[in-house]
Amino acid sequence: MIVLFNPLSTSPGKQPLPLSLMSLAAVLERTSEPWRLVDGNLTAHPAAEIIARLTAVPPAEIALLAVTVMPGPQLTQAVSVCRRVKAALPHVPIVWGGYVPTQHSDTVLQSPLVDFVIRSQGERPLVELIGALRTRGSLDRVSGLSWKAGAHVIHNPLGAMTPLDDLPDLPYHRVEMEQYIHKNYLGRRTAAHNTSFGCPFACSFCAVVSMSNRRWLAQSPARMERVVRHLMSIYDIDAVQMHDMDFFISEARTAEFCDRIANLGLRWWALGRVDVLMQYSDATWTKMARSGLKMVFSGAESGSDEALAAMNKGGRASAALALALARRMREYGIVPEFSFVLGCPPDPEKDMDCTFAFIRRIKRINPAAEIILYAYTPVPLEGGLYSEAQRRGFAFPDTLEQWASLEWQQLSMRRGDGLPWVQRQVRRRIRNFERVVNAFYPTVTDPRLTGLRRLLLKAAGGWRYALQWYAAPYELQALHRLLRYQRPETTGF
Repeated sequence: MIVLFNPLSTSPGKQPLPLSLMSLAAVLERTSEPWRLVDGNLTAHPAAEIIARLTAVPPAEIALLAVTVMPGPQLTQAVSVCRRVKAALPHVPIVWGGYVPTQHSDTVLQSPLVDFVIRSQGERPLVELIGALRTRGSLDRVSGLSWKAGAHVIHNPLGAMTPLDDLPDLPYHRVEMEQYIHKNYLGRRTAAHNTSFGCPFACSFCAVVSMSNRRWLAQSPARMERVVRHLMSIYDIDAVQMHDMDFFISEARTAEFCDRIANLGLRWWALGRVDVLMQYSDATWTKMARSGLKMVFSGAESGSDEALAAMNKGGRASAALALALARRMREYGIVPEFSFVLGCPPDPEKDMDCTFAFIRRIKRINPAAEIILYAYTPVPLEGGLYSEAQRRGFAFPDTLEQWASLEWQQLSMRRGDGLPWVQRQVRRRIRNFERVVNAFYPTVTDPRLTGLRRLLLKAAGGWRYALQWYAAPYELQALHRLLRYQRPETTGF
């Protein structure tokens, strides 16, 4: 029995289908390996359920706990649950995969709670690991596996990545799909899908780089259409969020997919780079709008070309392109969702002031643009921002217990204090600016914001926005709490 555990994320009870684990489940189905999904977002006591399922495994069968782990609340619960499972069932091996173990495999494997780490794409390595455990074969042949050999940690080479069209369809019938279909801005029944893996770019603040080594693997438009039609036919969905690391890398793929779903009446959302989207032709943009594309998330990141260069955004990335994209998306009736990374070293105050002014320019061009603000948190990519962060005293935790602390949970969500070059007042300024912008330009993604509530927010924040007076917006903080304002960066849609 293979138990696939999805730890708690930021919004319990409203999470999308855990697509990475369902991809693992699909290959286990193909091999007839028994599996169960335990979702910490839906299960009140995941450790107890995992222990019960693994205890029931006969001694002659394989028992394994596979956990996907991202920084933040997922990691905190993963440590807690694995501690209980290991105490109750010390003979059951535990394998971690995902962003944290891929980037910090040595730190993860120093803990007695984790026996194995699978780095990068996990479908083929998981099957290889199960086979090695079943036959007591050599672990050094399992691609992408990091494992313990006495006091040493061994990192096996990564193997060839599996093309996504070669992987089986997700076994939707094996989970309670109604728990993963939600009403939101896009539709009354919105599901999640993933059509690609990786990204060919190397942004210096992005964890995707280490996951895919700048590779991008994508489903074909025919496969994408078939999955969407299946979800509509069987589960009556009317909208889908594409959770690709970058959906829009190939214009030809996007255009063909849009042609294939143009008559379905589907509404959809996806992520894409500013410079890539600006290279798309008007014909493709027309197809995207007609296919039901309603919103695109893009990392604008900064209003400074110098900062974008430090982030290694690529030679074509520029602040001017983000402004052009905001204008272009307004013409096609598609909402841009721009994220910004604020407080970068060496001069976080200058970086912040520049980006605040730039966001105001975006809003003048396209008032519907969603603005999502994050404080810069390093990722372990040598050079650029990370090297500057290290020079200023930044270091990642040495143990899983430190990673699971409240301090690092907040830092991982780009919300906490504690970065050496970012003083508390810098983060306060970011939050204050965010409150004023969210008042004067309320998000379109919160269905509870009626016309009257929007007018109330705009009136309350209007004078501050006009005067650029962002300090101490206590009245807006109280109003947001009263209205239970939903911020896309922390709650999704």
